[in-house]
Amino acid sequence: MDDRRRWRALAVALVATFMTLIDVSIVNVALPSIQGALHASDAGVQWILSGYALTFGLMLVPAGRVGDARSRRAVFMFGLAAFTVASALCGIAPTIELLIVARLVQGAAGGILTPQVSGLIQQQFQGAERGRAFGVLGSVVGIATAVGPLLGGLLIEVADWRWIFYVNVPVGLVALPLARRLLPEPIYGEQKGLDPVGVTLLGVGVVCLMLPFLQEQAWEGPYKWLLLPLGAAVLGVFVAWERRVESPLVDLTLFRLRSYALGTLLGLVYFAGFTAIFFIFTVYLQSGLSYTALQAGVAVTPFALGSAIAAFVGGRLVSRYGRALIVFGLVVVCAGLLASWLAVELVPGHSAAYATALPLLVTGLGSGLVIAPNQTLALAEVPFQQGGTAGGVLQTGQRMGNAVGIAAVGSAFFAAVARDHGDFAAAFRFGLLVVLVFVLCALVVALVDLRLGARGRAH
Repeated sequence: MDDRRRWRALAVALVATFMTLIDVSIVNVALPSIQGALHASDAGVQWILSGYALTFGLMLVPAGRVGDARSRRAVFMFGLAAFTVASALCGIAPTIELLIVARLVQGAAGGILTPQVSGLIQQQFQGAERGRAFGVLGSVVGIATAVGPLLGGLLIEVADWRWIFYVNVPVGLVALPLARRLLPEPIYGEQKGLDPVGVTLLGVGVVCLMLPFLQEQAWEGPYKWLLLPLGAAVLGVFVAWERRVESPLVDLTLFRLRSYALGTLLGLVYFAGFTAIFFIFTVYLQSGLSYTALQAGVAVTPFALGSAIAAFVGGRLVSRYGRALIVFGLVVVCAGLLASWLAVELVPGHSAAYATALPLLVTGLGSGLVIAPNQTLALAEVPFQQGGTAGGVLQTGQRMGNAVGIAAVGSAFFAAVARDHGDFAAAFRFGLLVVLVFVLCALVVALVDLRLGARGRAH
C-alpha cells in the first residue's frame, strides 16, 4: 500500500474512533436533559454511561482476536455499521429502557471496531512512523474529549438531547464505503480457532471486576464487592485455560515482553486518575457553581486541547526519548494537578473555571505525553499479527482503570460534599488528591520500566 493510501486508511479509522470516543464525553453533559425527558431514575441514568462502558470493554479482546485471525477490515466495517444503527436507535428511543438497550449495543459496536485501529497501525506503519500514527490517534482522543462537551452543550441549546446520537449517523454512512475502499485486505492464510471457552471466561471475569465499580452509586450495600474475588478467580481460571489451549484467545507470552506488560499496567493505573478528572470537574461546575452544560464543556476544553497537541508532538518524539518522555509527561501532570488544587483553593467561587484554565492546560499537555507514547512503546515489540488482540488487552486494562478511578474518585468527592455540607470546591480539591495518588502510581511504574530498560541496554 502506497504512503498516501496508508494515511487515508488511517484517517477513515480515526473518524470511527472519534465517533466512539465523543459518544462518551457528549453524553455526560446531556444526562440531566435525558433524565428529565424520559423520566428516568438515577439508576437508569447510571446505566446509560456504565452500560456503554461495560459492553465496550467486553468486546475489545475477542474482537481484536477475530480481526487478527480473519479480516480487520471486515470486523471494522461490521462494528462501524452496528455503531451507526445503534446511534439511530438511541436517538429515537421513546423510553429509558430502550435507550439503555441501544447504548449497550452501541458500546459493543465501539468495542468491536476500536482494536482494529491499533491492529491496522501495527500492520501498516513501522518504526518512527508508527509513533507518529499513534500520536495522531492520541490527538484524536484529545480532540474528541474537547469537542464532546462543547458539541453536546450546543446541540442541547439549539435542538434537544436526541441529536447527540443522530450526529453519528451521517458520519457512519460516509465512513463505511471509504473503509471498504481504503482499508487493507486480510493478508493471513491461517484460519485460527477463536477459543469460545476463553472468550466466555474472560467476559465473565471482566464483568465481575467492572460491574461493582460501574454501579458503585446505584447498588447500595457491600455485597456487590463480592464480585471482585469472584472475578479474580474466574480470570485465574482463564489464565490456566489459555496456557493449555492450542489456539488461545490471548497469547500469554506477550506479557514476557517488559514493555508490553508494564505499559499495560501503566495504562490501567493512569486511566484510573485521568478520566476521573473530567467527571468531578463537570459535577463541581454544574452542581456546585450552576454552570450550564455548554459552559462546563468550555471549561474542560483547555485540558483536552493540551492533550491533543501534546499527543501529536509526543508521537514524533517517542522514538527518540522512549519511556523518559512518559516519565516527563507524568511529572507535568502532577504539577498541573497541584496547580489546579491551588487555583480552586485561591479562587473557589464562580470564577473557578478561569482560575483552573492554565493549570488544566498544563495537565493536558502532560497527559498527551503519556497516553499515545505509552501505547506506542507497549506495542512496539508485539508482532503485527497479534496487534488487534494486544491492543484489545491494553485498552481493556484502560477501561477497567477508568471504572475503578471514577468509582474511587467519585466516592471520595461525594463523601467530601456530604462531610463539608455542600462545599463542592473542597470536595473537588479532595478528589484531585485522589487522582494525584493514581498518577504517582503510574509514575512509579514508568520509572521501573525506565530503569529496567537502561539496565537491559547496559547488559
